[in-house]
Amino acid sequence: MTPIGTFYGDAVYKYDAPRQGRLFAGHPGRIELQPGMNFETALRDLDGFERIWVIFLFHENEGWRPTTRPPVPPKGKDRVGTFASRSPYRPNPIGLSCVRLLKVEGLTLYVDEADLLNGTPVLDIKPYIPMADAFPEAKAGWVEEQVGDLWTVEKAPEFSEQNHWIAEHSAFDLESFAQVQLSRGNFSKDVFDSSRRRLTIDEFSKTGVLAYRTFRIHFSYDELARKVLLLRVSSGYSADDLALGAEDKYGDKQLHRDFIANF
Repeated sequence: MTPIGTFYGDAVYKYDAPRQGRLFAGHPGRIELQPGMNFETALRDLDGFERIWVIFLFHENEGWRPTTRPPVPPKGKDRVGTFASRSPYRPNPIGLSCVRLLKVEGLTLYVDEADLLNGTPVLDIKPYIPMADAFPEAKAGWVEEQVGDLWTVEKAPEFSEQNHWIAEHSAFDLESFAQVQLSRGNFSKDVFDSSRRRLTIDEFSKTGVLAYRTFRIHFSYDELARKVLLLRVSSGYSADDLALGAEDKYGDKQLHRDFIANF
């Protein structure tokens, strides 16, 4: 199989991508198809569809696992079979995502609600047809037994001010990332998997720190009210890391210096 194009979007690292594309609304991306293949004709009549299926490659994954640990496991289980999951580690690294189609311009498809990483190779595009593709009454197996409803995620004034400043000076979106990562459950060890979410929790003080790229999001939580409060943002760099002349692997150290100077 040869990719027909490439997806470009906000999610650069694996931990940036949401578990489901519908949780990433408001983060438009685009699919750019290869020229010289007569794909202009192949795209004819697609712009009348609200959603499309995007078949793609998990290009950053190697190998596969027969079982996987889902974000919210079913009661009494830690892992489920890979074929009963949406795990990206599969015998053939093929992904399937139903995204919202915004518009088609030439060889570019503008989309939203995509759970793909920037640079993802796209293998095929098909229209989403509700009559044929939607089965709202279908049983969902172990997913119906998942523990934990969505929690409310709120913002403290300090976090709002810092997040606004970061959004104005970079392409980072800390608030959306925190919403996706912290709204899923009861903060038990089954739901709050620090290895998956770059997360540390202090159960005594009911606080935690969530890593977003090189920033750190500090929050508190209330199990009884099922609520998370985003408190503030800090830099993940030490003073030595930010010293002039130090290696700048991610090209964002000046952003952090300016952030610290402002806050």
